[in-house]
Amino acid sequence: MTRDLRYAQAIREALDYCLASDPSVYLMGLGVPDPKGVFGTTLGLQEKHGAARVLDMPTAENGMTGVAVGSALVGMRPVMVHQRMDFAVLAMEQIVNQAAKWHYMFGAKASVPLTIRLLIGRGWGQGTQHSQSLHSWFAHIPGLKVVMPATPSDAKALLISSIEDDNPVIFIEHRWLHNVKGPVREGPIREPIGKARVARNGTDVTLVGVSYMTLECLRAADFLAEDGISAEVIDLRSVRPLDRETLLASVRKTGRLVMADTGWALAGISAEILALATEHAFDALKTAPIRLTLPDCPIPSTPGLAQYCYPHANDIAAAAARQLGRGFSPRPLPEKLDIPDASFTGPF
Repeated sequence: MTRDLRYAQAIREALDYCLASDPSVYLMGLGVPDPKGVFGTTLGLQEKHGAARVLDMPTAENGMTGVAVGSALVGMRPVMVHQRMDFAVLAMEQIVNQAAKWHYMFGAKASVPLTIRLLIGRGWGQGTQHSQSLHSWFAHIPGLKVVMPATPSDAKALLISSIEDDNPVIFIEHRWLHNVKGPVREGPIREPIGKARVARNGTDVTLVGVSYMTLECLRAADFLAEDGISAEVIDLRSVRPLDRETLLASVRKTGRLVMADTGWALAGISAEILALATEHAFDALKTAPIRLTLPDCPIPSTPGLAQYCYPHANDIAAAAARQLGRGFSPRPLPEKLDIPDASFTGPF
């Protein structure tokens, strides 16, 4: 049976299933048992599964990540939650030098089945230290998998797959996705980590999105369709491993590529996507690929600057139209680009 669930509800359903089905799974993070339950993703889980398996943690990110790594090495399957990706920067030593390396260093005889949920995204002037998208940093590290689902169904399926994986997975959620609704099947569902999704078929241009930017790509495809342009939308779903085959098949079909990322351009995932296309499908390209990213500066806090910081559907559609030698008339946008819709309320 399939129901419409919010992204946050789908995350909670995945956590509930994994806690119930495997006694080695436990969940910890700053604010996990709080009344807001990390955007609603952990509500009621402590009451159902007990305080020994669903627990708060002190603001000691590096030390607590070490606890998680150690427990994973002796058979537990921890799920660690950081309400901001920026907080995990304090634990990079444990993530990069420890969790990512043990399986390799010990000839595949040791594993670290650790899932780390990290939240990214903008909103209400979160600013420089609370809204960075550092996924390309994690994706640079061999030994880590990096997952960024854009739909409620993928959020549930990929979180279950991540928790059941025998090595560390960085599971990244964009705050603007938590209230997005979509069909989700009951019971356990899984998707393979490293497989992209063709979110919309098209013939004229390939739009590649990651996380929330997939939704902006779909909106841009709607705008382009009104102007007679057929856009194919690829949702990467994970940035390590990358699904090269799905990406290249689409680029070879359309001959054009626009990549929309939540992060910066320099050494980012958008650079990797464009490199893949030019290295392996250059003969199919009809024009130079385009990437849309954050401007090369720290994230602003003020609404006035935030209005001009983030790429959106009009930017994506205009880039695609330009590749076809066409003009594009921008569609109306929300008055405040730092708030996705009226139902989206603070403080998180």
